[in-house]
Amino acid sequence: MNKFFGHLKTVICHRRLVRKLCFKCGLVWQGLTHDLSKFSPVEFWRGVKHFQGNRSPQVKERELFGYSSAWLHHKGRNKHHYEYWTDFADGKKVYVEMPAKYFAEMVCDRIAAGKIYKKKAYTDASPLAYLENQTDVSAMNEKTAENLRYFLTLLKDKGEKVMFKELKQFVKDNK
Repeated sequence: MNKFFGHLKTVICHRRLVRKLCFKCGLVWQGLTHDLSKFSPVEFWRGVKHFQGNRSPQVKERELFGYSSAWLHHKGRNKHHYEYWTDFADGKKVYVEMPAKYFAEMVCDRIAAGKIYKKKAYTDASPLAYLENQTDVSAMNEKTAENLRYFLTLLKDKGEKVMFKELKQFVKDNK
């Protein structure tokens, strides 16, 4: 029962924080609807089963089975994940540049996940460190990766206020 409430609390806190950050970018609808698929049975119950509190349950599921069925479900329904924007043409992977509003939601999601899982150890440098050490940018559109590195570096160097002001303008300029 502790895993159930622990996972539920984590999802609710994460969604609340992403909502707050999305609102800073003017993304009201995305803030309200962010990660609703986490309440679907395939994502929620696997999240409960593999809950640890300090990292995504999907990581544990991957360690046990070599893949995460919860992640496969999640990334296919949530446009704020760069993996959603992978296609195939003539037998080759094509990495599509993310539209600005989903890109900005991805930035908010990464910041919120860092704050939720790292707790007091989180700093404005944490999302950039995660990108550099734990994200396969070769599986991301080059422009998307370049933009992500730019905004996370801005967060690290100038802080949230400056980064969100510029991110909001980025969304506005790229509608």
